[in-house]
Formats: sequence, structure tokens, C-alpha cells
Amino acid sequence: MDIYQQKSRQKWYLAILGLAIIIFSIWYTSHMAERLAVVERNNTRFYAIAQGDLSTWDNEAEDYCDYTLHSEILLSNSTIPVIIVNENGGVDWGANWGSEERDTNKVYLQQKVQELIQDGAEPIAGYGTTLYFGESRILRQLRYFPIVQFLLIGGFIVFGYLGLNSARRSEQNRVWVGMAKETAHQLGTPISAIVAWIEHLKLIRSEDEETMEIVEELRNDVQRLELIADRFSKIGSVPKLDQVNIYEELGKCKDYMQRRASRKVIFDFPDPVLNQQTVSINPHLFEWVIENLLRNALDAMGSEGEINAEVYEDSQYVFVDITDSGKGIPASNHKRVFQPGFTTKKRGWGLGLSLTKRIIEEYHGGKIFVKRSEEGKGTTFTISLPKQTAS
Repeated sequence: MDIYQQKSRQKWYLAILGLAIIIFSIWYTSHMAERLAVVERNNTRFYAIAQGDLSTWDNEAEDYCDYTLHSEILLSNSTIPVIIVNENGGVDWGANWGSEERDTNKVYLQQKVQELIQDGAEPIAGYGTTLYFGESRILRQLRYFPIVQFLLIGGFIVFGYLGLNSARRSEQNRVWVGMAKETAHQLGTPISAIVAWIEHLKLIRSEDEETMEIVEELRNDVQRLELIADRFSKIGSVPKLDQVNIYEELGKCKDYMQRRASRKVIFDFPDPVLNQQTVSINPHLFEWVIENLLRNALDAMGSEGEINAEVYEDSQYVFVDITDSGKGIPASNHKRVFQPGFTTKKRGWGLGLSLTKRIIEEYHGGKIFVKRSEEGKGTTFTISLPKQTAS
């Protein structure tokens, strides 16, 4: 299992755990709200009984009854909004509707009665009156709390995920930069030593044509190493962009890779002599990108096949398509190929395309993506580079 799959699986585990917590929390809160609603209805029923008994109380009757408990029940209700409607359908009074003005405003209370009826409220009737009641403020807050809870937990998960991703990317950037700088530094010492030995061989074997030919090839390889070291040294810093003919850069990369590929591999690239399109790029880094794509294409094709390059444009961008006739990339891996650590090769770190994406997007302000790919028929990578604005 590659690193990307491990990270993806961990994200799914965390997402499932977070969803389970949200679902349980919402269910438990809703359950408590229903329990509180039952308690409030029972309390309201006691309130109606107490109100009915007090409405029929005759303090001059011989069978005197102590109604202290009834009064306490009525006075204790400071949260549940209630409305008493007489037998003629008129509002007698209300309580706990938010303010004393509302509690005494019979027009407002009559409107609330109609709203309660439309909402399917079940009033409590008795002693010639009907008691309508609404939900207390606490119960309403508790009913809405799952939504608030969902938004808060969801927001926490989203921002937490974005924060972790940002921190991880920042850490990756530091690792990339540190590794690149250290690689360039480590290459510098042996390259300098090899250059010195080459100059020494030129002095002592200046008349030996065979030796001088070997020395010249060594010098070419050392120049290549110097170019690689220069590329690594540019990672992490802002590279200088020059106005370059994109066709010439593609031609250089084609010539370099063609000499190192099988003769059965056909390179079909546009002629840089016949074409002209200027873009702002860093030549060393852009060549690195194209070489990575060509090297991957050669690995995908084996010892024979065809690699094509096409350049086209629109009003804002110049596009470069690199197409091979290799084994192709499954659709599920089109985005994963740019993830650090993802590779289908037995050997390799899976960093080439990730570095390629970083160079194009962060240093050149462009995009790189898999335009199309079909297993057994090949792959097309597209690079988009912004055109230079007119000065």
C-alpha cells in the first residue's frame, strides 16, 4: 500500500468517526428535547387543573378547601407560554410570551392561538376554558441545538482538516526545500573535484585524441551534473523567469532524451525553426518538467512507441500536450499521480510528478494535469502557462 493510500484511509477513518460523533450527539440532543417536551406537557396539564380549580373557587362556601398548592403551581410556571381561551373562543389572558406587553395584548395572543392551531397543537380543555401552550424557550433552543451543534462540529472538522493540511503542506515544503538545498550542496563538492581532474587530464594528455574525446564526454556529463545541482538549488527560492521560445525548449529536451532512448521510440515534436511562441519560464526548471514527463513516457512504453508534443494557445494561456503510446493510467489515479509518494513502479520514490506540479504551479503560475488516458492506449499530460502581458 502506497503512502497516499494510507493517508487517504486515515482521512476516511477520521471522517467516519467525526460523522458518528455528530449523529450520536444529534440523536441524544433530540431525545432529550422529546423528554423535556413530555415533562412540559405534564406540567401544563397540572397548570390547567390548578387554573380550573381556582376559577371555580368560592371562598364563602362551607366546604372550604386550601388552594395554596394550586397557587404555587400557577406561580411556578415562568417558562412555558400559555393562553387561556374562554368558552366563547375569546382570549382571557396569557403568560410567558416574552414580555408583559405581549401577555396582556389580546390581539397578539389571539394570533398566537391561531398559529398554535395551525401547527397542530393539542390544547387542554376543562371547566369551560381551553388552555393553549407553546414550547418554552429552553425547549426551542434544545430543538435547534442539533443544527447549531452540527454546524459547529462540522465547521471544526472542516477548519481542522484545512489547518492540518496547511501544516502538512508547510512541513512538506520545508522538507522539499531542505532536501533540494542539501542535494545541491552535496553535489557541488564532487563536481568541483571532477572538473579539476578533467582540466588536469587535458594538460597531460593534450596530444592523445582518444583520451581527449573521453575527456570531452566527461565534461559534458559534468555540465549535466552542474545543471542538476542548479535545478535543486532553485527549489524554495523565487526563480527568475525569462522570455523563451517554448518550441526551442521542447526541442532541447527532445534531443537530450532521444539520445538516451531506444531507436524504436519515435519522437514527434514541432520544429523550433518553423514555430515561434514566447512564454515566461525558467529554462532549467521547465526542462526538468519536460524531462520528467518524457522519462515517465519512456518507462510506460518500454522499448518502443511514440511520443508526441503539441503546442496551442488561447487568449490567456499557452498549452503544451505531451502524449505517449504507453500503458496508460487508470482514471482513479489521474489526480493521485501528482501526490508525493504515489508510484506504480517497483523502484522510485514517487516524487517526480509531484515536483513537476510544484514547479509549474508555484513557480510559473500554470497548471499541469492528465488531459486523457486510457489503459493500453497511452496518456496525454497538459501543461498550461500564462501568456506574458503586454508591457
